[in-house]
Amino acid sequence: MISWFHQQRLDAVHAAVMQSGATSVLDLGCGEGHLLTRLAEEPRIRRIVGIDLSRPALDRLRGRLDAAPHKTGAHIDLIHGSLVEVGLSFRNFDAALLVETVEHVRPEHLSAIERSVFGTMRPRLVVITTPNAEFNALLGVPRHRFRHPDHHFEWDRAMFGRWVGGVAARNGYDVVRHDIAGRHTVLGGASQMAVFTLRDANDPLPAMGQEVAG
Repeated sequence: MISWFHQQRLDAVHAAVMQSGATSVLDLGCGEGHLLTRLAEEPRIRRIVGIDLSRPALDRLRGRLDAAPHKTGAHIDLIHGSLVEVGLSFRNFDAALLVETVEHVRPEHLSAIERSVFGTMRPRLVVITTPNAEFNALLGVPRHRFRHPDHHFEWDRAMFGRWVGGVAARNGYDVVRHDIAGRHTVLGGASQMAVFTLRDANDPLPAMGQEVAG
């Protein structure tokens, strides 16, 4: 059973992937595969790779895929490991998804995530969702705490905007942000989503720290 808020996150990311026309997807931090199994049911999706640090979660996902009543036409690989350690073999995917993942990464390691996803993998679409700290008051979360003990940070919308804007500028992507998972007129949604689109796959990759005008 997943929460209404998480269902809304999955709906938003699923829609972004399908609107992009992607046929190959990297689900980075796939967990038990609530999103991966949905995408596997889409006839257009031909290849999916799920990567996660939790072996038990991947084992549960394998069980769900084996027990699925309708076998998918997609080729699916599940990999135990860190998304910063994957190599150029994942460079030619259409989309990479990080759903409620980056907040589990220590802030000092975010640059490694950026290099791995936007530099090495370099898909034409990247979708990232993360909790919106402004919404925490509506969830009864005290200001001195995060929603989950494994979170290393939770950004408000201004902080998230600065980070995704910098990532997009440094790596030649355009980015659009959305409030998702419920919407409060002042506080936004429970989560926030950034949809990155590669400007030109043939452009040379900017050096880290070099901003791209646009």
